[in-house]
Amino acid sequence: VGAGGSALRLPAAPRTRNGVLRSLARATPAAAVGCFRRRLPARSTLQMTAAPDAAAVKPAHAAAQERAEGAAAMPALTSEEIRSRFLKFYASRSHSVRESASLIPEDPTILLTIAGMVPFKRIFMNQVPAPDPPRATSSQKCIRTNDIDNVGVTARHHTFFEMLGNFSFGDYFKLEAISWAWELLTQEYGMPADRLAVSVYTEDDEAYDIWRDVVGVPESRIQRLGEEDNFWASGATGPCGPCSEIYYELEVDPNKAVDLQDDDRFVELYNLVFMQYNRTSEGTLEPLAKQNIDTGMGLERMARVLQRADNNFETDLFQPIVSTALQVALEAGVSPDGVAQTYANCSEQTKLSLKVIADHTRAVTHLAADGVRAGNVGRGYVLRRLVRRLIRHGRRIGVQGMFLRR
Repeated sequence: VGAGGSALRLPAAPRTRNGVLRSLARATPAAAVGCFRRRLPARSTLQMTAAPDAAAVKPAHAAAQERAEGAAAMPALTSEEIRSRFLKFYASRSHSVRESASLIPEDPTILLTIAGMVPFKRIFMNQVPAPDPPRATSSQKCIRTNDIDNVGVTARHHTFFEMLGNFSFGDYFKLEAISWAWELLTQEYGMPADRLAVSVYTEDDEAYDIWRDVVGVPESRIQRLGEEDNFWASGATGPCGPCSEIYYELEVDPNKAVDLQDDDRFVELYNLVFMQYNRTSEGTLEPLAKQNIDTGMGLERMARVLQRADNNFETDLFQPIVSTALQVALEAGVSPDGVAQTYANCSEQTKLSLKVIADHTRAVTHLAADGVRAGNVGRGYVLRRLVRRLIRHGRRIGVQGMFLRR
């Protein structure tokens, strides 16, 4: 019986729980969520699915070509469309759509809003009642400066970013979170399944089994990673838990095994945190009263993949600011590299400065809009540091005077 009491017609399947799960997931992915709300049994009780017939296995080069063709068929979406589709997807699954909270958090243990779950921390801690229904989705503005020196250097680091997220407050857990995440990426966004790979926490057999036996991800594209990569926390104390991350394969190499720590080949898109513990000030892990779901999908990274850009800065989120910064320099009679300029023919050093200007402009604007003022301590120092870096990189491309208002 599916959600709402409707009968489901299952295709023929082996008479094992594992076989029924796999067949149901193939036939009706959404219904699978409603049918198996309880936890899967321990991994040792699940029967392994037989390997495919050797004749059915495609040569590596043929499989790589198919993955490349699948990526070419993905729809090219604007950042607004990516955001809107995410929120509508979860709204249709009884999640209330929440406005982004301020970058100045109510939580006194952190300086700025660093993740999408921050506005919900008191709910996760069972300090205030959960909403009814106990589900939410949002596009939360965030600030992190721990990787500030990497901004503009790598393809993916930012200070300000938007985190798309769906949250469950003691309602659904791993099965639904994983199934919906896969459905969102492969059906709503049209990403080819064979370009995706997933990681799970080393000890999380339950998540591993769901990916392999319900979703159908090949074991070769599931990687177990340790606490540093796959155990998430919002700070030194507070809610935390193991996580599972979904990656997109940027460069198809049939001769290489999956290595999710290869940043040139794989980019992390979606982090599913199975929030089940509270870390105390003594560092001990205490089970939360309810098991929760906290997820995060970086809008900037999704835009890079769906807009087929070489890096996050060459998407519609950043290019208008980059183009304006370059235009300001040209209007001042300065050609940063001594030639007629477009972004494409700028030197790498000029591109770096333009990327920093674009990133920091977004961060400074939103911090100021939320009431932060430049100062020597706390949030004020974060803003002051960003402004100084922004001005310095403006000087490097020849911009003098005030230009941020442009």
